[in-house]
Amino acid sequence: APDVTFWSAWDGAELAGCGALKRLDAGHGEIKSMRAAPAYRGRGVGKAILLHLMAEARARGYTRLSLETGRPAAFLPARQLYEAHGFVECAPFANYVLDDFSICMTRQL
Repeated sequence: APDVTFWSAWDGAELAGCGALKRLDAGHGEIKSMRAAPAYRGRGVGKAILLHLMAEARARGYTRLSLETGRPAAFLPARQLYEAHGFVECAPFANYVLDDFSICMTRQL
């Protein structure tokens, strides 16, 4: 989609992780599809991608950055990463709805 930009992180020929940034409006962006390959989890790849996405959002002039992730225990490391970088739980945004699986998070830039 023209409103989404995708980046990938590589370790030589190995894909270490990826992330995307979606423009919601002139001042609000959304982190999309952020993943670290299983072999790279806990090695700083997620943090590096998150910091890159945050820097890109600032460069685009966004004043707010939001995301949707999961509530189950498997998503706890991701939620902790986001919280460590200033994201807090928020009401659903864009087309998201409140449910038992998802959690929305946001932070001012």
